Order: sequence, then structure tokens, then C-alpha cells
Amino acid sequence: MTESNIIMPYIQFKSIVKSFGAAKVLHGIDLEIEEGEFTVLVGPSGCGKTTLLRIIAGIEELSSGSIHIGQERVDSLPPSKRGIAMVFQNYALYPHMTVFENMSFGLRLAKAKKDFIKERINYVAEILQIKELLERKPKTLSGGQRQRAAIGRAIVREPNVFLFDEPLSNLDAELRVKMRVELSRLHRKLEATMIYVTHDQVEAMTMADKIVVLNQGMIEQTGSPLELYNYPNNKFVAGFIGSPAMNFLEGRITEIEEKTIKVVLESELEVQVGFKPNSDTSIGDTVTLGIRPEAMNPNGKGEGCIIGNIDAVERLGGETYFYVTTKGGAEITVHTPMDIVASNSDDILIGFPMEKCYLFNDAGKAFKRIDS
Repeated sequence: MTESNIIMPYIQFKSIVKSFGAAKVLHGIDLEIEEGEFTVLVGPSGCGKTTLLRIIAGIEELSSGSIHIGQERVDSLPPSKRGIAMVFQNYALYPHMTVFENMSFGLRLAKAKKDFIKERINYVAEILQIKELLERKPKTLSGGQRQRAAIGRAIVREPNVFLFDEPLSNLDAELRVKMRVELSRLHRKLEATMIYVTHDQVEAMTMADKIVVLNQGMIEQTGSPLELYNYPNNKFVAGFIGSPAMNFLEGRITEIEEKTIKVVLESELEVQVGFKPNSDTSIGDTVTLGIRPEAMNPNGKGEGCIIGNIDAVERLGGETYFYVTTKGGAEITVHTPMDIVASNSDDILIGFPMEKCYLFNDAGKAFKRIDS
């Protein structure tokens, strides 16, 4: 393949390092994003996701590394020359301006013609269903309406890349769900490249083409939502992706074969799981067995079976969750059908199939499943 035939990713981050004084918050980030992709940066507070977004936008300077958008290196360019538009958590609308004036502000600075500005604003307002709000000021708008106005201001600039910094975190739960759907619809309509920061993995699973899981300034794993859900690289990703979170049971290895590992869990329950041992795996090693709440059942069916006591029952109409403390002291969640009858303080026998389990070594690295 000749160099001219090589398809390059639209955005490239190469060895991005960011330090604030002696504190290093990004530790060599390498990431590629394709044109038109909806990429979500997700992770716990303090993991570096917003810092990375601010570096892309030019609000923060990187300490070392490079950023390319298209074929152009942009990390030395001022924000106005990078072809990006950013939507902030707090909307950042000018309170003394109407929605129309806020949305047109960038175009007016660029000295665009009035007819073009009006046509462009009306087009974007139609997409976002805010035409009736154009003459109102931000203080008269709801949170969702303000966020639409802020998104509209970004769209009218026709940027190469949209950046979203936790734009839904100030909205109530019902409106967040609605706005997730609207943002996904908007992405499909615009076919735009979007980078979205959130600590909410439900948002990530709902909207992303690609999820980037960050932890302590490093990328833990990158992939599609289902790829990360089904094949986490490590215990951190397994526990972070999925709602409710994956359950973890501590154990130790009692037997190793070519395609199976036998593990003893609490109450001397011994289970045999289909994972390939690593070269340094030894009998007696401490491991963690992971089972998602939806893979567990309260009727004791499955190769694995543990005893617990129900701390709380959460009935949500179409589904029910049991919050259980096992006999060994582990706190787990069980997702059950709505018609299961149980109460707080009831003892319960929980079953789970071995093919739905995950296994992690003492360092948190996932063992490779034989069927993957």
C-alpha cells in the first residue's frame, strides 16, 4: 500500500502529557478518532477527561505530545483556528443577549452577512426545535432550552469537531434521557465528529460509537459500547461499564488446566471457569470472579450457587433489584424478573452460569475467555 492510499484517522492524539506543576494528570495519551464518529470520554472524577477536552479546545496547553485534526497539527494554534466548537456544562450563554444574539455571536464577529446569519440561525433553530425561543433571554428558559441554545450556537459555526463537556449534568433525570436521544439524533443528522465528556457510563453506552475509558490520566480501554461491556480488559473497566455495576467475588486458584481454571470462592464453593491461564498463573493465586447482576438469578440455577441475605428490594415496575450481602460478606446486586416475591432480611440462594463469569488476576487484568 502506498502512502497516498493510507487512510488516516481524522483526529490523532500522540503521547499527550499534561502536568500542573509537579502533578502529572495525563500520562501519554494515544488516541485515534474517525471522521463522523461520536466518541465519549468516560471515567471517574479526576481521571483527566475534561483536561483532555480542554487541551483539544486550546483552553489548556499540553505539556508534550501533539494533536492533529485532519492533516493539520493544531496544538500550537489558537482556539479560534482549530475548527472546533465547545458546549459547556453551565451553558455559558450571555445573559443580556437573546437566544438569536447568542447563537449569532460568532458569525457576527466573523462579519458574516446579515441575510446569511438569519438563514443559518433559522435553519439550526428548526433542527433543535427552538424557533419560538429566538427572541427570549436565557433567564426565561428552562435548563433543557438553555442547553439547546448552547448547542445551536456551536452548530451555526459549522465546526470540524464538536466538543461537549458534561452538557447534561445540570438537567433532571427525565430531561437527561430526552436530551441523550436528541443529541444522538443530531449526530446522525449532522454526520459530525463529536467528542463528549461524561462521568455517567449510561450516557456513554447510549450515545457512543466509541468509548474511551480513562482512569488516573491513562486510557484503560477503547472500543464500542458492547465491546467494553462484553470484553473488558481489566477489573476497572468491568466495574465501570454496566449499570448496575458488575459483582465481584474474591477467590483463589485451586487447579489449572489448559482451557480451564478452578477457583474456590467463599463458603468453599469451587467453580471451574473457561479461561486461558496466563504464563505466570499459579495455584494459590488470589483472583476475582466477576458476574453481572443480570446474569445472576434468585432461584439457585446455574453451576455456581451462593447464599446471601437481602438488604433491600428495589422494584421498578418491569424489573426488580435485590441488594444482597453474601454469607462471605460480599455485597452484590441481583437483577430479577418483576414477579419474584422476596422481602428485606430474607435468605436467598443465588445461582449463576459459568459462561457468564469473568475472571481477573490479583493485578486486575482479565483472563482471556476461551470462547473469545
